[in-house]
Amino acid sequence: MATAQESPAVRITTPTGRWILFTTVLGSSMALLDSTVVNVALPRMGEDLDAGLAALQWTVNAYMLTLAGLILLGGALGDRFGRRRIFVLGVVWFAAASLLCGLAPNAGVLIAARAFQGIGGALLTPGSLAIIQASFHPDDRARAVGLWSGFGGVGAAVGPFLGGWLVDGPGWRWVFLLNVPLALLCVPVAVRHVPESGDGRLHGRFDVLGAALGASALALVTYALIEARDGSVTVAVTAAAGVAAGVAFGYVERRRADPMLPLSIFSSRQFTAVNVVTLCVYAAFGGFFFLVALQLQVVSGYSALGAGTALLPTTVLMLLLSSRSGALGERIGPRVPLTVGPLLCAAGMLLMLRVGEDASYVGDVLPAVLVMGLGMVTLVAPLTATVLASVDTAQAGLASGINNAAARVAGLVAVAGLPVLVGMGDEAYRSAEQFGEAFRRAMPVCAGVLVLGALIAFAKIRKPTPDCRRPECRTHGSVTAPPLEGGVGEAGGA
Repeated sequence: MATAQESPAVRITTPTGRWILFTTVLGSSMALLDSTVVNVALPRMGEDLDAGLAALQWTVNAYMLTLAGLILLGGALGDRFGRRRIFVLGVVWFAAASLLCGLAPNAGVLIAARAFQGIGGALLTPGSLAIIQASFHPDDRARAVGLWSGFGGVGAAVGPFLGGWLVDGPGWRWVFLLNVPLALLCVPVAVRHVPESGDGRLHGRFDVLGAALGASALALVTYALIEARDGSVTVAVTAAAGVAAGVAFGYVERRRADPMLPLSIFSSRQFTAVNVVTLCVYAAFGGFFFLVALQLQVVSGYSALGAGTALLPTTVLMLLLSSRSGALGERIGPRVPLTVGPLLCAAGMLLMLRVGEDASYVGDVLPAVLVMGLGMVTLVAPLTATVLASVDTAQAGLASGINNAAARVAGLVAVAGLPVLVGMGDEAYRSAEQFGEAFRRAMPVCAGVLVLGALIAFAKIRKPTPDCRRPECRTHGSVTAPPLEGGVGEAGGA
């Protein structure tokens, strides 16, 4: 296998360069689209499959569970066995799972298929960026990454609109089935035009035990949170088992010579602090975006297309302004943006309390969405920059992968626990009155978590040194996690 150093230095203006960009953008957009469109489709899924709120929570969380638990391992597999090979495997896997999602006869099959879909996402997501960094000439690499992240952001913006159109038109199953023709287009292009690359210096065993323990801990805790409304002995036992698996994960990672998650990286206080801020911010985002899509349809009477389009300004603002926010953070330091940004997002969530029955989009929804968008613009780019600046340059890719996984874990826990915390019963989404009342209790909770994140940022975040590594992904549109930077998985299981 060719090492990263032996890979051809492709120029971005050549046909090969354009094909590489096309296939990596297409592949990563499949996973990005799927993470943004499913929330819009949830009410129709529940109605069609006769599923309660717990099943809808699992529909979202099964995907996030395997993606968050395996994304670091997916990056390491690409480095070891070939980035193109693992990327193609991820695309095929993702498409096969998407087909199963689209054909699912009941909620149980859909949830299982979503878990398999997350495995595919964990293989292809870090691989798409790694291919770009390994393939392009150093003089073109920054531009290529910028185009990759920019087009990916456009995909994130189109996602809710496209998802709503599909749900209202041919049906929610096409949200998943659409991935199949995209994969049929992506795979042949990747095989024909993308050069293989890897890192022949890597050796040792993969941290399969660590990955299994981490995923098991997340799965058990998620189950306990979702089913906590029952208050059964099984839930208590599952919660205890989840905590035990988490403790075992920490023990294994500390003892291994080549852990998936080197705990030594948390010796940087700034890195630890910014990841705690990430947990607060993306827990609030995860709960918000899960519930608001339901609120707009169940309570306010929006169509799926209307609900998806209603949230579009948030992503558009991030696409237009994230690079400027990053430049501002470099000038003034991350402390102010990471304090002000969560507070703006908290204000936007509190403005959502005005969104009830027959809510006006211009008068009620749009102001809240715009304030949310401005808050996200303010904080996301400085957050990524601070993560990279908090560790040695050699660990920057790993640090980005950990931060990305932390954000997904935060969203996973929020979607599992928030409905129970605010007293949302399993049938609540079928009643506009019940759901509306629970939503009004949930928004202050999400806002409070954001305020906590802002306070931690103000107390713990400091300006990094001037010679730190800067983010390559300057444009970002995803609301589910901060952008990945190159090198994910290099230290994990290598």
